Amino acid sequence: MQHSIITKANGDKVEFNIDKLLASLKKSGASKNDALTIATEIANSIHDDMTTKEIYKKAFKLLKRGEPSHAARYHLKKGIMELGPSGFPFEKYLSEILKYEGYIVKTNQIVEGACVNHEIDIIAEKDNNYFIIECKYHNQNGYKCNVKTPLYIHSRFNDIEKQREQNKIKNSKFHQVWVATNTQFTVDAITYGTCSGMYLLGWNYPKSNSLKQRIDASGLHPVTCLTTLTRSEKQRLLDKLIVLSRDISNNTALLINIGISDSRIPKIIAEAGALSNNLKF
Repeated sequence: MQHSIITKANGDKVEFNIDKLLASLKKSGASKNDALTIATEIANSIHDDMTTKEIYKKAFKLLKRGEPSHAARYHLKKGIMELGPSGFPFEKYLSEILKYEGYIVKTNQIVEGACVNHEIDIIAEKDNNYFIIECKYHNQNGYKCNVKTPLYIHSRFNDIEKQREQNKIKNSKFHQVWVATNTQFTVDAITYGTCSGMYLLGWNYPKSNSLKQRIDASGLHPVTCLTTLTRSEKQRLLDKLIVLSRDISNNTALLINIGISDSRIPKIIAEAGALSNNLKF
């Protein structure tokens, strides 16, 4: 097979790897034979300077011809990028994952600092440890969260801690500050975050417990992954603060409420149910 060089979203050039494509197809739920058929068809069409976006579109289209829920799982990363246009749906989505992991969460909290008050995206508590979590959502593929973000968030954390120390507030110390993003971090961002004791959570960071791995472990997929919904229908659900596909898997009334015809509802519910069938509840 010819060794073709393809272009990633960030502009990097890499050699096309059919094994990586096969792995991602199998991860979507496709059978070994279906994954091999799709991967082979795509590999035969690869040419130098082809983009990962073009490869994704081909794979997504071929998966969609079979089982929609496989295409929906394959659409996960892009589905999360559709949790917009504001960052609030991503905050709510992350809070659902944290709840699944046993955290008690509150969103959009105002916390007093020594200098100013701070609006915190998520405050999470587990095992009597309290965490400030700031979410940075991006809808641009290839974007990386740079060092300015942890620098800024760490300064806010320090202001909050200074206020608590000045007022000698007991049993209210925040044990750590998190920066959570749906994209990647630059090397400097990781270096500063690690040095300052912050916890960074990105699409593929940390390697042992990344955002993607946490989603896979929970089985919680956003409604924006669903292939049977249009973009405007997904936005209507987000406007109603519905972010999980499981929340529509049995909710005919909700789908009717956002204007979906009776004839389409069974397919949507079937896909949402199949996408959520590995939930551990």
